[in-house]
Amino acid sequence: MIRVLIADDSAFMRKVLSDFFNKHPDFEVAGTAINGKEAISKVKELSPDLVTMDVNMPVMDGLNALAVIMEEKPTPVVMLSSLTQQGTEATVRALSLGAIDFISKAGGSISKLDSIEDELLEKCRNAAKAKVHKIPYAAQQKLENQRIATPSPAPPVMKRVELPVRQGMKLKGSEQVSTSQNSGNVFGIKRPNLILQARGKPQPPAADRVTPVVMTSMGNGSKKLVAIGTSTGGPQALQQVITRLPGNLPCGVVVVQHMPAGFTKALADRLDTISQVSVKEAEDGDVIEPGHVYIAPGSHHLRVREDGSNRRIVLGQDPPVGNHRPAVNVMYDSVASIGKNLVAVIMTGMGCDGCEGMKKIKAAGGYSIAQDESTCVVYGMPKAVVDAGLADEIKPVQNIAQAIVEAVKR
Repeated sequence: MIRVLIADDSAFMRKVLSDFFNKHPDFEVAGTAINGKEAISKVKELSPDLVTMDVNMPVMDGLNALAVIMEEKPTPVVMLSSLTQQGTEATVRALSLGAIDFISKAGGSISKLDSIEDELLEKCRNAAKAKVHKIPYAAQQKLENQRIATPSPAPPVMKRVELPVRQGMKLKGSEQVSTSQNSGNVFGIKRPNLILQARGKPQPPAADRVTPVVMTSMGNGSKKLVAIGTSTGGPQALQQVITRLPGNLPCGVVVVQHMPAGFTKALADRLDTISQVSVKEAEDGDVIEPGHVYIAPGSHHLRVREDGSNRRIVLGQDPPVGNHRPAVNVMYDSVASIGKNLVAVIMTGMGCDGCEGMKKIKAAGGYSIAQDESTCVVYGMPKAVVDAGLADEIKPVQNIAQAIVEAVKR
């Protein structure tokens, strides 16, 4: 039995969702909440197995409530809001803050929600099985606001930067935390609003930044390619890995993240602003360059093709493989021939996408790194690779960037 807490400011939505869940014997509605503050209270009181969380709510919105829940009582959360279709950046931020998955209300209208009932129930069943980890508020704030300066003597890379706030002027009450709508003040705890602080903030002190791996030796790295596959829990895992890669990484990185069309660009743009390497949503014909990360766009398979001395990205909308498009197996199949110059990484995700491709990679002499069980949200895709004896290294997510750099040097 999956006990669900429904957090939504619409009484109609709470009724519709309750009816969805109550029709199925494996679900029980443990309670409802009308805003983010009440959701936090009900999570502590009821200890549900799962929370469905609207993004846009009064008093405290869903993203700030999610941040508090993941610090104080980690619980699987599925985000549900019409904002997720148009506000893809908010959805990606929710996934980065610890949400397991998300549902877009069909057409942005609650009257069409019945069209996604099957998707909602399937994602909630899967999310309830996920392993959630405590994410301290300070760590969330660090990841929200970090802007990393390149520490290595690599050639300069043009990046977008944010100018620091002028220090000669201080607004009255600037250090106060509002208790009005969207405030982070819960139960008397003053918490700055993560969403309002995500932009326009000066760089945090160096001690508060994620420290990227330093690439001190290139070795034969210029001939290498890194291929990363991930699914459920992937946006958060990619943030842990990509932000730690050095700007002078001598090779390119291609990524397949299971995600619908429209959301992968927001994911790429977000990672680009907080990483030393350049990150973009892949385009057909892109030449893979050193120090660049290319994320497969939703609904497109990504393949890599040799083109003289270059490697190019080829996108296609041929049928899904294993119900996935993009599929990790498709990407892995296309890069297996690179052999010993390939570093393949498999991270958190449900199912076994990537395992068959990894067999071909290992047969051709490629090197493989798998995320360990303790740091996976869902230990499915890496488990399939590990159980098949295909992993050269098994690493916690925070150590994968270092493992990639060491493998590239070889």
